[in-house]
Amino acid sequence: MKYEYHTLDVFTEERFGGNPLAVLPDATGLDGAQMQRIALEFNLSETVFVLPPEDAANTANVRIFTPASELPFAGHPTVGTAALLAELDAHEGDDIKGEILLEEKVGVVPVAVSRTNGAPTFGRFTAAVLPKPDGEVPATDAIARALSLDEREIGGNGHVPGVVNAGNTFLFVPVKNLDAVARSEIDTAAWKVISSGRGWIGVQVYCAGGTVPEAAFHARMYGPDFGVPEDPATGSAAATFPGQIAACEALSDGTHSWLVEQGYEMGRPSQIYIEADVENGNLAAVRVGGSAVRVSAGVIEV
Repeated sequence: MKYEYHTLDVFTEERFGGNPLAVLPDATGLDGAQMQRIALEFNLSETVFVLPPEDAANTANVRIFTPASELPFAGHPTVGTAALLAELDAHEGDDIKGEILLEEKVGVVPVAVSRTNGAPTFGRFTAAVLPKPDGEVPATDAIARALSLDEREIGGNGHVPGVVNAGNTFLFVPVKNLDAVARSEIDTAAWKVISSGRGWIGVQVYCAGGTVPEAAFHARMYGPDFGVPEDPATGSAAATFPGQIAACEALSDGTHSWLVEQGYEMGRPSQIYIEADVENGNLAAVRVGGSAVRVSAGVIEV
């Protein structure tokens, strides 16, 4: 059987930046094993398979696969899939403004989509699960060894390592500066020591500031246990990141926003926009947004 596919670059306004994504807009008839093989064939950090919604009030049911396994939720696939479905439903060049409702394993994820004057489509999703601490944090020296860094480089600006879950679980590791982020590298043996049995999607290494003046944070994300040596833009980590920030900073009530840049070390600059609402000292909502541009389309035979 033949299935149409599209590829997009997500969290960027320019082709060949951001995080590549493959989407099959009609995957009816494929089973999970076939989806996994197709995801491995594309060998991108994620591939999305779009199915009819279980609830007619929603836009679509989606399944998300890395080359190694299925995920309950992922951010750049959510943004990219919503942008693609909105574009396929519109006339070329038309402005877009609306909401796409995606059924994912974590629940229904609403994505506000917009496009004006021919600009790339922008999608902003509201996280279905609010971030919360999730499990013991490894010792600082063990984290440093896993990231090929000196223990003294871990931490900065009041931030300390943390484990946070928002549908997916990440280890967040703040470091002193951009140089430490750039030099970080997974030591496979040391990583297995701290990650075995944890179920983490990966580790986000970050520091304050960035390459562009408006960046609040600069990040790299490694997911070796899920077949992703490094990810150029990780929306699910971005949706989880406010939980890490809130654990390290006193966030006042109201809406907070941050621009996180990622992928620069890979030659795929990405910009991820995060918003978090705080009520009575607690996170009440998290939103993550970015642009997506289509790169290619074709047919895959199964």
